[in-house]
Amino acid sequence: MAEGAIIPSNTPIQTYEDHEESILSVAVFPDGRRMVTGSIDKTLRLWDLKNGVVLKKMEGHGNWARAVAVTGDGQLITSGDDSGKLITWDGDTGDSLTLAIQAHNKAIYSLDFSPDGTVLATGSLDETTKLWRTEMRVQLQLERVIYCGDIVLCVRYSSPGEHLAIATKRDIQIWNPSSIQRIATFEGHAQFRSAIISNYSLAWTPDGTGLLSGGSNHDPNIREWDTSTWRPVGDPWKGHTDRIGAIAVNSAGTLVASASTDHCVRLWRFSDQQTIAVFQHSNWVNCLAFSADGKAIFSGGWDMKISKWAVPEDVLPHANIFAKNATARNTALLNAQKAISLNPSSYRGYQLEHEVFYGAQRYGEAVAAFEIMLSKLENAPNTHIRKLRQRYLSPSEAESAIRTVIHAQLDNCPLRVLDTTTGFLCDREAQTRIFNTSTEYKELLLFKMKYPNLKHIEEVASMYFSCAMLSHRWEGNEPLLHDIQDKAVYDLDAPGGIVKLQSFCKVARQAGCRWAWSDTCCIDKTNNAELQQSLNSMFVWYRHSALTIVYLSDVLPRSKAGALAKSAWNTRGWTIGEFLAPRVILFYQQDWTLYLNDQSPNHKKSVMIMQELGDAVGIDSRALVAFRPGLTGAREKLQWSSMRVTTLQEDIAYSLFGIFGVHLPVIYGEKKQNALGRLLQEVVARSGDISALDWIGTPSEFNSCLPADITCYNASPPILSSLSEDKMEKSVSLLQNVVPLELASEFYALLDQLSAPRFANCRLHLPCIVFPVTGMRWRRGQGQETSFTYEVKAEGLHDLLITTEDKPNHFLRAKLTRQTLLLVRPWTRCSLELPDFDNDTQSDANVSEVGSSLYSMPPGSRSRALRFIPRIGQPFGSFLDNFRGDKNSESHLQALQLIVRLGQPFNAFLLAQQPSGEYKRIASDRHVIAQVKDVSSVRSMMDVRTLEIL
Repeated sequence: MAEGAIIPSNTPIQTYEDHEESILSVAVFPDGRRMVTGSIDKTLRLWDLKNGVVLKKMEGHGNWARAVAVTGDGQLITSGDDSGKLITWDGDTGDSLTLAIQAHNKAIYSLDFSPDGTVLATGSLDETTKLWRTEMRVQLQLERVIYCGDIVLCVRYSSPGEHLAIATKRDIQIWNPSSIQRIATFEGHAQFRSAIISNYSLAWTPDGTGLLSGGSNHDPNIREWDTSTWRPVGDPWKGHTDRIGAIAVNSAGTLVASASTDHCVRLWRFSDQQTIAVFQHSNWVNCLAFSADGKAIFSGGWDMKISKWAVPEDVLPHANIFAKNATARNTALLNAQKAISLNPSSYRGYQLEHEVFYGAQRYGEAVAAFEIMLSKLENAPNTHIRKLRQRYLSPSEAESAIRTVIHAQLDNCPLRVLDTTTGFLCDREAQTRIFNTSTEYKELLLFKMKYPNLKHIEEVASMYFSCAMLSHRWEGNEPLLHDIQDKAVYDLDAPGGIVKLQSFCKVARQAGCRWAWSDTCCIDKTNNAELQQSLNSMFVWYRHSALTIVYLSDVLPRSKAGALAKSAWNTRGWTIGEFLAPRVILFYQQDWTLYLNDQSPNHKKSVMIMQELGDAVGIDSRALVAFRPGLTGAREKLQWSSMRVTTLQEDIAYSLFGIFGVHLPVIYGEKKQNALGRLLQEVVARSGDISALDWIGTPSEFNSCLPADITCYNASPPILSSLSEDKMEKSVSLLQNVVPLELASEFYALLDQLSAPRFANCRLHLPCIVFPVTGMRWRRGQGQETSFTYEVKAEGLHDLLITTEDKPNHFLRAKLTRQTLLLVRPWTRCSLELPDFDNDTQSDANVSEVGSSLYSMPPGSRSRALRFIPRIGQPFGSFLDNFRGDKNSESHLQALQLIVRLGQPFNAFLLAQQPSGEYKRIASDRHVIAQVKDVSSVRSMMDVRTLEIL
């Protein structure tokens, strides 16, 4: 398209107005439904893209909010300001996860997350780029500092994450972010026109093989750089007349957008660097981003609003000018044949022929023409033309790339699904065959040959193989695999479950899902290997589903709010994972109408429905929406399931495998104690989290520290008192002149030497602070007793009462045989606010276990706990070296704080030694709360060991 033919558009299709000052930054979420913006007004805004409303005004910065970034999963937002401060926000709610931290000494100009979201790169006017680990969410951890030698204006990761490009005012630097090795440095725009500031903006192509940069007003062009030589490719992209402050590339790698202080946004075609659209603002344009689907551009600047511009349909990746115009096709085909006859060695005639056949959906001929075009490029005498071959893939290469993506996509899908179009069951092989004969596959193959972009394949595959999962309560006459094998579900005529299955498939198809899965008929329960894989993968399948449909058979049509809470669906064991795992969920009533007539596309976004569900199941509504599987927070997860029921007793444990992210053998017939014991053993063994040992009731035959039934977790853990900051300071002051420095150091060393709790072969190895029992007396009750209360004396502890089902003669025998009884305080760093960074596990829905314990504390106590934490990566042994000095040293004071904390009430276990030397826990029907008599008597707490418990 000639430059003169372009008429600038000054009418956006939508605007987003709420900021009070100029907009400096914008980022679109990967779900395509929201965006976040930063402004000179020192705030961020979280927007609903469809309705144009502000979902959250995000405050916390004290200076211009210049840069924003969003992780690839949309779970995390980070923003930087002109004071060099950084804030992390929750991607779902917009709530701040951290206070503003001083990340740089000067303004932060650019942010970018690594492709996997685990590292954040920040670039600043202080001439550094810093890399921060993001796993803890509530606390960014500085990992590396890159000294760039000049002010940093832009940082960008390549999509594979192999390179980090940094634009400074005088050069462009390419780094390996893993090894922190500089790969290349080149002047960039400075080599063409010297200026105070030369390089303003950067963008990688989606496949990471190309780098684009935008220059200052002295060289207001886009330049492409060869990633093998880091030399410019071809001519500069000319059109802007002033500084190019932002560049974006669409996900297909076919279009480029640029924002400039010349008041314009330009849209370029990547293949020939031609401007194809100009969008006119009334003032400087500072930032821009493509929509998730690439069909729109969002740009903002000094006009204090974000404008949404439509990308012309004829330049979208799937567009083809010959698709709907037969006359144009015939003319173009004649032109192509003429070009081939005039110059048989040129690729251009075959390129045009390919486009014509592609537009006419003559895919076989299109592929053949494309293969000839590739051969002409390979054999071209001109070096520059031969290099064009590198932009394309052969049909076999494209097929291989598509096959790899499809296999990866199906790995997270059920083994067998229903085709909602035909009603037949299909396994993964059959799904792949159907896809390979589809129009979607043929178009994707041709697209991939022209545009080697994995992300687009992933988008097409995700859409084509999108699967709806059914969550329901089993009732009579549910169809099994053999009932529908080789039959079309829609043709079956039977009462009960078949009607439910047919309705489910129809609703899934109407929602745009080609495939559907139900646990009744999509698993071969006679095949043990398939059953094992299905039960261990079910949570992942729900997690990656396009939609989970919850059918509430006992919720009548037109029911009011509250009916969901009363549904029997809420009482079933398997359904907990089925509503925690999915990202998109819809609740249907008995007649297959939407619950509360809520027509929104995702009921997880409905505050009313999530609040009702959360209240009914005892789970925080935030965890319902943003749950992440993992090993932390075991006690809370077990309490969620404590009153649920399953038809098969072992399923109460198997239904929790996905919630904890564990894979274990499924052994029907082992009984629930063994199934639950194996699960809890795995959780403790892998995480060291002993909150699973906090229960009251009957002990398990698997191990006495584990419960016989999950209902033992129903009672909430006791809320133990904690000291205020003033009381802590007073207690420490009193201990300073009582507890010798050497004794505090010795005690600290004892705790340092304890390993994490571990579970193996049904035996628990539990680190403890031990208090030997010196006396135990039965307190007689009246009438028939099912439990007995004892007055217990133990060295160093206040006397306490224990109620247990064990009869008095048990303890009488212990006394006669001199059996050792112990009261112990299980040792875990997390419970004492000492995070173990070497054994960090996956975070839960909100924050990691450590973060949860810290951030649920009052501000004063939180700061105290954070002061107590050694430097990240610092061994405790090294930490102890700091004890050398006077009694007022920081290390000595921290050790005294630990001793004071150990003097607070704690949840104790009563253990009885067995003849072979191991111990067994004596269960109680209420929590055993113990407390040290005299905190200054440190010796009474220095019996520190790891006990083996059967």
